[in-house]
Amino acid sequence: MKLAALALATSSALAIPARATTVSPVVVDLQSAGRGVVANVSVNNTGASPLPMEVLIQPLKAGPEGFSPAGPDDENLIVVPPSTIIPAGQTQTFRVQWAGDPALAESRHYYVGFNQLPVKLPEGQSAVQIVYNFQVLVNIASPAGKPALSIQSVSIGDHEGKPAPVLHVQNDGDAYGYLSQHRIAISEKDAGGKEIFSRTMSGAEFQQLVGYGLVAAHQKRTLTIPVELPSKSGQVTATMLEERQR
Repeated sequence: MKLAALALATSSALAIPARATTVSPVVVDLQSAGRGVVANVSVNNTGASPLPMEVLIQPLKAGPEGFSPAGPDDENLIVVPPSTIIPAGQTQTFRVQWAGDPALAESRHYYVGFNQLPVKLPEGQSAVQIVYNFQVLVNIASPAGKPALSIQSVSIGDHEGKPAPVLHVQNDGDAYGYLSQHRIAISEKDAGGKEIFSRTMSGAEFQQLVGYGLVAAHQKRTLTIPVELPSKSGQVTATMLEERQR
């Protein structure tokens, strides 16, 4: 989840405390046709005051480092209700639905912002308000679409001043895929060919260290793994393995 805080400041020292709010889930996977076109997102107001919220939808475009905005709302993704006031201690369920092309040629991606609105104060009263914007990543793919992830190459980069493996991943499929749904085996050898580092991360470990590792359809992505390597001049390899069945 990406959490952004916007402070609206005035000259008064009076402050309205931020309300406690949770949003679940923070990543939504939809299909462009069939029963999977709809999902729910819950916003829970655990504070003591009503919580005014509005929904903003931002289409995304994929790049090597992740996603960036791709223009105004294209109205292919619908969220209901678009705005509401959540009573104190209550939970509001928002319906997220794909209403675009049911036969997508490749997957689409959006940020859905669940944005707290500032409270209108009585005339003559000023305050500092802290409002929170929660962004939920929504991914849509055709039911017939499949990802085709592969690690094209591995290099040694920098993480907090220490050598770390950098994966250059490609998705040749027409649907997005998650690197965190695989085990990742990383090894490093010295100049003489001796293995000096070896680690295999489960999908859960990868997600904890890096995130979901989402790669959009027909896209390349570069991911730095925050694992310290013993040498910045060794030869590093990485292999993507199927996650073990439980």
